[in-house]
Amino acid sequence: MRRRHRRTLAAIFKRPTQAGIRWADIESLLQACGADIEERAGSRVAVELNDVVAIFHRPHPRPQADKGAVASVRRFLVAAGVDMEADGP
Repeated sequence: MRRRHRRTLAAIFKRPTQAGIRWADIESLLQACGADIEERAGSRVAVELNDVVAIFHRPHPRPQADKGAVASVRRFLVAAGVDMEADGP
């Protein structure tokens, strides 16, 4: 996992929940963790990691995720077994 992925992971797990993380950085982190990302209708994406599946809505028109989206990604990562100590592939 690259340094920028680790920074994104730290931002996602930061408390209180941080808004303003670029969605492209979140998707890049998910891919670095080995997730499969599938385009869905509209601006939705399905993400599968370690047999855990979640549907996320890409933010628009701004590229940053709000606090609710960041919290959802954090819950997904925890359910998929990813934590701050994750090394990824």
